[in-house]
Amino acid sequence: MTQTPNIPPFIESDEREYRDSGIPSTVAIAGHPLHPLIVTFPIAFLTGAFATDLAYWFTQDPFWARASLWLIGAGFIAGLVAALTGMLDFLKIDRVKKHSAGWIHMTANVAAMFLTLVNWVLRWNNVTGAILPIGLIISAVVATLLGISGWFGAELVYRHKVAVIGYSSRHEP
Repeated sequence: MTQTPNIPPFIESDEREYRDSGIPSTVAIAGHPLHPLIVTFPIAFLTGAFATDLAYWFTQDPFWARASLWLIGAGFIAGLVAALTGMLDFLKIDRVKKHSAGWIHMTANVAAMFLTLVNWVLRWNNVTGAILPIGLIISAVVATLLGISGWFGAELVYRHKVAVIGYSSRHEP
């Protein structure tokens, strides 16, 4: 692999990808990829749950505990939809599997979804009791994983030109 201009050597890049038009998503409407649109919902819900957990910790108001439960549930369900669209691109676009960014993005999201499910189950019949400390810790880890995953998802889109409106083949030699 060659290094694209002004990119530190520890970040994977490929001169050919830097100059090509990009690879379209496998899940798109009128050429517009759905995965980047859908991921905004679980990201907002699950980072919001971390914020409402913090609000509960500081105020002890049960409203924030109930808000966290709903945000975690909505984040998990929306995350399943986002995971479906992302996994289709992962499985069908060779360039995604070729780069560590694709594997890190997927692994971080799978871990975040697993922890979100655990967090939701723990709170189901114990809305306020499950927040401190374990629920808050899980929410913080999930928010961190989503930040890491988002970074590598952006690497796929902006550096490797995956799931953009382009004309390159999904299958590379």
